[in-house]
Amino acid sequence: MTALHPRLTPARPDLADKRLEGTVTASRFVEGAAKQVVAASAPLRREPRPDAALDTELLLGETVRVFEETAEGWAWVQLDTDGYVGWCPSEALGAVGPAPTHRVTILRTFVYPGPSIKLPPSMILSMNARVAVASTDGHFARTGVGFIYTRHLTPLDTFASNWVEVAERFVGTPYLWGGRTSIGLDCSALVQMAMTAAGLDCPRDTDMQEGALGTDLGVNDLTGLQRGDLLFWKGHVAIARGDTTMVHANGHHMDTVVEPIEEAVARIARGGLRVTSVKRP
Repeated sequence: MTALHPRLTPARPDLADKRLEGTVTASRFVEGAAKQVVAASAPLRREPRPDAALDTELLLGETVRVFEETAEGWAWVQLDTDGYVGWCPSEALGAVGPAPTHRVTILRTFVYPGPSIKLPPSMILSMNARVAVASTDGHFARTGVGFIYTRHLTPLDTFASNWVEVAERFVGTPYLWGGRTSIGLDCSALVQMAMTAAGLDCPRDTDMQEGALGTDLGVNDLTGLQRGDLLFWKGHVAIARGDTTMVHANGHHMDTVVEPIEEAVARIARGGLRVTSVKRP
């Protein structure tokens, strides 16, 4: 990830991460306090208010560094997994517990208060949420948040073999600017969530992904695209499926869809945007 990228740098004129002392200018430098996400998911916003823009989301089990908490219940944090900085509700965070051992491997799963599907679920977790499994009881794993169907989890060191197949499973998921869950996600989150499930490092936003991922193939010929090639526009990304179609979460359909590459490229061009690069991870 790019050094001192504004979305990845915990620094403001009045406050900054102590690790940045000597690199940035701020009135005060503080050591970040480690905390863990204890909500199923939580918004990370640009400003500490509920109507502020949603930049991304935090998932259960991820850890953050907390640099400030307000009396109004907001925490200014940096997410450890991808470095994103923003404001989240303080109530979504708790003390760092046992290290996660597993992550959710399907689009979403229920958490139950006991090892029975007849009990009312207490939480819904999305793909890549992390949990610490203490034991298994029949078909269920006992975790710190409750009981989860064991087959919906995989050890943290076990990964999907094909990240494009993972992305295709999100087809039909509504588009949500800043979303990062199976309830709603944006174009770059689709790429990040799928790559994460396959054990691949991936930045959060489109511009970061375009700068960091793969080999640049140029944009002169879109007919020879292979499965997994990434098409970038300013503020948008899509995944080639290797059969002249692509999958992407997008605001045109307000959905995650598969559509012909040629038609999509032409439609987006009519809106004033042309492909800026094609990358092969």
